Amino acid sequence: MSLRSKLSALLKKACPFVGAAVASEPSAASAAAPSPHPVKPFSTTSAMADAPTKTLRTRLCIIGSGPAAHTAAIYAARAELKPILFEGWMANDIAAGGQLTTTTDVENFPGFPEGIMGYELMDRCRAQSLRFGTEILSETVTAVDFAVRPFRVISSSTSVEADAVVVATGAVARRLHFTGADVFWNRGISACAVCDGAAPIFRNHPIAVVGGGDSAMEEANFLTKYGSRVYIVHRRDTFRASKIMQARTLENPKIEVLWNSEVVEAFGEADGPLAGVKVRNVVTGEVSDLTVSGLFFAIGHEPATKFLGGQLDLDSDGYVVTKPGTTHTSVKGVFAAGDVQDKKYRQAITAAGSGCMAALDAEHYLQEVGSQEGKTD
Repeated sequence: MSLRSKLSALLKKACPFVGAAVASEPSAASAAAPSPHPVKPFSTTSAMADAPTKTLRTRLCIIGSGPAAHTAAIYAARAELKPILFEGWMANDIAAGGQLTTTTDVENFPGFPEGIMGYELMDRCRAQSLRFGTEILSETVTAVDFAVRPFRVISSSTSVEADAVVVATGAVARRLHFTGADVFWNRGISACAVCDGAAPIFRNHPIAVVGGGDSAMEEANFLTKYGSRVYIVHRRDTFRASKIMQARTLENPKIEVLWNSEVVEAFGEADGPLAGVKVRNVVTGEVSDLTVSGLFFAIGHEPATKFLGGQLDLDSDGYVVTKPGTTHTSVKGVFAAGDVQDKKYRQAITAAGSGCMAALDAEHYLQEVGSQEGKTD
């Protein structure tokens, strides 16, 4: 093979990824009004080195592996759209299946009166997606190109060309890291009061919440339904929550605030549940034991949107902006579902519902595009 032929072959192989790199560069309009989430340009050298080895074509590509993604896949597959779903490989340090794989009993998902383990629920969702013909790739999406048609969704080994895309990558709850935090995760430590607060291990026992915003206030008030007492551990001497939420919290007789304090350790029996936490006063340095059966992090979530490279409109917290009442994003033909666009409810059932919406919105869009392409002059 001549040198020219070899260079031509290499350029063709690198073409899908180079397209994504070009699309990530800010336009003149975006340069005039910089996004709060600036685009980090791709390295052309690394892009060519990591170019996907195969290209697939589909009408609909779904990115995600939680309730939103699989619900979208089930609806899309039943509509004979033959979706391809990227479920990721330890994306955001979480196994395929999303945050539910990090929880134990799920008792508030309809249809399971005795409850169901989080990982089992997601295994069933995955099996249902496969049953109707979804092609699932256990690869993590590293880049997208929404500036071309068809869209490109790219992992380290696969480039998928799709007429429509559903982004359902979720949001990860921020967690604190201290001695015992990982040991007692799901054994008393959680990041979702609504999901786990009613569990028997918390009922009629003292509980602690870490945080100082509206989420912390909401979770603390919610947990007073179950805990004997709720402590809010906050490292400052004032809350950043709204005044109305602060008032509601401070007036609740079952809530006590530990100001200027932080949790530095969780403890309990080796194989047992959480028994308490060590709390350090950040002003005096004094460390004391706080006996609690539950500790809830309420310090926000991190939406999984960095891989989008600024190609969709995001809000100030990094969540995908959708048109109210729909799953439509700022790019026609790209839809968002689940926690990646929902900072308010963040429940498995609401994620599943928005996944259904995304599939239906995508189906209608594809029908519209198909009818337009079929028109003749």
